[in-house]
Amino acid sequence: MAGKTRATMMEETRAKLIAAARRSFADKGYAASSMDDLTADAGLTRGALYHNFGDKKGLLAAVVAQIDAEMAMRAREIASGCTDRWEALIAEGAAYIEMALTPEVQRIVLRDGPAVLGDPSHWPSQSACLEETRKALTQLAGEGMLKHVDIEAAARLLNGAALNAALWVAASPEPEAVLPKAVEAFKCLAAGFLARPS
Repeated sequence: MAGKTRATMMEETRAKLIAAARRSFADKGYAASSMDDLTADAGLTRGALYHNFGDKKGLLAAVVAQIDAEMAMRAREIASGCTDRWEALIAEGAAYIEMALTPEVQRIVLRDGPAVLGDPSHWPSQSACLEETRKALTQLAGEGMLKHVDIEAAARLLNGAALNAALWVAASPEPEAVLPKAVEAFKCLAAGFLARPS
């Protein structure tokens, strides 16, 4: 195509492969998705997949990163309606847990992702969430809303609680029944960081 730069064509190729993989991973799961079917669905070759992602695992990592970014954006949108920072922070965590009911999130991010890519707490997207939580807690501490607690420890515990609650919901045979329990427990745990009024 005339006028398209190499970078634009590469980005389009990556987007096609991610979209095809996302459909396949959601419908069939990672293990049952063949690279030949993925590339055929995208109208591309295996070579394009190898060149852009290294292998099927690299493609899964890209799909997980895309979905995780969408989850973070959705959680921020939900939190934007809150009246204060603390409420917003808790709303984001609860929203993340609630997204474990979404079939695509459940299968790709919370089941296949950890099984193939390892501990989610080490994923770049989770590191970005941790940084956002750290910033929010630092601001809250500066406003005197938190007990005297190490911010790094608090951020890691809150993020870990939300992530593990979402993993629990996704793995449960009755996710709809588990969800309210997970959200309530997350909120109770988080409330322990708040300074008590004197």
